[in-house]
Amino acid sequence: MMTLIALGILVAVAGQPAKSEIYDRVKDGYAVSDGGVKIHYASLGEGPLVVMIHGFPDFWYTWRAQMAALADRYQVVAIDQRGYNLSDKPKGVESYDMRLLVGDVAAVIKHLGKDKATIVGHDWGGIVAWQFAINLPQMTYNLIILNLPHPNGLARELRTNPEQIKNSEYARNFQTKSPSDPTVFFGRPMTAENLSGWVRDPEARKRYIEAFERSDFEAMLNYYKRNYPRGSGADAPAPPPLPKVKAPVLMFHGLNDTALNASGLNDTWQWLEKDLTLVTVPGSGHFVQQDAADLVTSTMKWWLAMRAAK
Repeated sequence: MMTLIALGILVAVAGQPAKSEIYDRVKDGYAVSDGGVKIHYASLGEGPLVVMIHGFPDFWYTWRAQMAALADRYQVVAIDQRGYNLSDKPKGVESYDMRLLVGDVAAVIKHLGKDKATIVGHDWGGIVAWQFAINLPQMTYNLIILNLPHPNGLARELRTNPEQIKNSEYARNFQTKSPSDPTVFFGRPMTAENLSGWVRDPEARKRYIEAFERSDFEAMLNYYKRNYPRGSGADAPAPPPLPKVKAPVLMFHGLNDTALNASGLNDTWQWLEKDLTLVTVPGSGHFVQQDAADLVTSTMKWWLAMRAAK
């Protein structure tokens, strides 16, 4: 079963911070993953566990609106992925293998004394969330994905969709260039200021600059060098067969995303065992959790309540 919600009017102000600054409310902690890598997380609230995973270029603070709203019923834990902000930054491309990224999330859940959680991911956090649900179904209660097609959908678009192939040229730069290249980041160098340029709220942008100054730019590119599909068109390999996702799935997609085409969402239901709720958001870009914060948050609350997350 699939529920499709298309919304033409956005009610949220992009990047609007919560009334009470989330930085002053969260509890910080660290979980130790494979190889002794420390993963920082920010926790708010009590109840069933919801783990949130950011993408590129981002950090745990991207979820501030959702954390503030969900904390009345859930323990909401937003992590810094390895390489970012307060988490460890191991060297080497191999240190950013998908298996290790999934293991970081599992380590946080176990550290918090839980057996499973609702997993939420955006962008690179989205692919980690997909792979977590696919490979660790016993630890996945629900799955919420923002602006990241199922791995099969993205692989198909990179083989067959000229627009997606063109839109993924930035990823090819990330795979082949170094952080010191003055054109690596959409024709500009990788600096904390440039990486935070997408953040609209000026106060939030200050937080981002501070976080990116603590981050490792090489690590950010290693996500692409290790995991992003190589090749395109006829040269792109078909993905290996994947087990179907066993958890219920909620997906959001900002239709103005210039990195990941909405056509990658087609046929998602074929790769799932349970229900899919798809929310498409006209006028919202890649960072839908901030561009349409109120819509994303209210829908998450409704959807989780309907499933009585434990």
